[in-house]
Amino acid sequence: MSDGFILKGNICYSQGLRELRFVEDGYLVCADGVCAGAFGEVPDEFRRLRIDDHSGSMILPGLTDLHVHAPQYTYWGLGMDLELIEWLNIHTFPEESKYRDLAYAEKAYRLFTEEIRKGPNTRAVIFATRHTPATLLLMDILEESGLATFVGKVNMDRNATPDLQEESAEASLADTEEWLKAALDGGRYANTKPILTPRFIPSCTDGLMRGLKAIQQKYGLPLQSHLSENQGEVAWVKELNPGAGSYAEAYNDFGLFGGDTPSVMAHCVWVDEGEMALMGKQGVFAAHCPQSNMNLSSGIAPVRGFLDRGIPVGLGSDVAGGCHTSIFRAMSDAIQVSKLYWRLIDQTAKALTLEEAFYLGTMGGGAFFGKVGTFLPGYEFDALVVDDGGLSGANPLDLESRLARIVYQPERCAILKKYVKGKNIV
Repeated sequence: MSDGFILKGNICYSQGLRELRFVEDGYLVCADGVCAGAFGEVPDEFRRLRIDDHSGSMILPGLTDLHVHAPQYTYWGLGMDLELIEWLNIHTFPEESKYRDLAYAEKAYRLFTEEIRKGPNTRAVIFATRHTPATLLLMDILEESGLATFVGKVNMDRNATPDLQEESAEASLADTEEWLKAALDGGRYANTKPILTPRFIPSCTDGLMRGLKAIQQKYGLPLQSHLSENQGEVAWVKELNPGAGSYAEAYNDFGLFGGDTPSVMAHCVWVDEGEMALMGKQGVFAAHCPQSNMNLSSGIAPVRGFLDRGIPVGLGSDVAGGCHTSIFRAMSDAIQVSKLYWRLIDQTAKALTLEEAFYLGTMGGGAFFGKVGTFLPGYEFDALVVDDGGLSGANPLDLESRLARIVYQPERCAILKKYVKGKNIV
């Protein structure tokens, strides 16, 4: 062990979907960027390590945002009276077209990155725009921040505004290759990785999707996209891909639905039983975006059904469909909408618990990055030191009650330190 340290404080982390572990006034050991465990006393083999004493504060795993649009941060909170397709045409596509201007892109992306850096999220899976130079610029800015991210240059060669739609499938694929050659240039990025990003089936021709599969096979890249967010979108996909049995099968027909290479699909609100079975078989991650699904009137994703079927699930902010970047907010929203799903849609689908929502925002979403999102030994050391003194009341609280208050009112807390792979970035 060449480098390490110990954080002292009140430690909380998931050991599984429904199991939280608390270590009051404990010691969390980082060795070479990896967690060596949480202990009530410092083990002998770590006694030489320095102790960073945060007694009284909460020490939590860093949070993972499985779905966020960096260029949309500029207009969060706007158009929340619209549904998805209209919102895209009125707000999203005109705004994203501005990122052909690198000066504008730099200003906007620095604001976005600073917002994420100072918040509780340590990892994110990010949509950029179709523009190669601006996407590389975003990756450069994120790399400077110390955050760990996947970033995708968006592909879209149909059904967009003229100034945003790519000229052809061939042009889109050529730009993607250009982007990947720069992004994978040895030594340019340590924490920022490329991910294939067809926006969604309606914006990508069959030729483009087949070409992206060839690129995926060439480079071994993961993939992100959208699935069954809105009922009108689902009907549109049926018109565009009549040979596919479902929206999920349309991706799968192109070989772009999990399997040998990881895939994450955002929303998954209107998936049917067959699609859920395919997601489980292919190991496709569902990025649950509860606030965005409410804001754009999309619906409530059947998260309990995903969990019961062993589908990997994490949480997404989906800015700007969502108005908050913090995955703490996504945790509380996920619990609340699951109650509505149980009450209004399926009374056999139990609402999410605090333990489950916390798992989704840490260990569940972190799994897309590998061994991430908990303090079990061998996991990458992503950690938050949280001063939750602003949430104290007349009566003393146990650690689980303090965690609940952090999840529901994170804005009243202060992040004292934030670690990604063992490096302090705040």
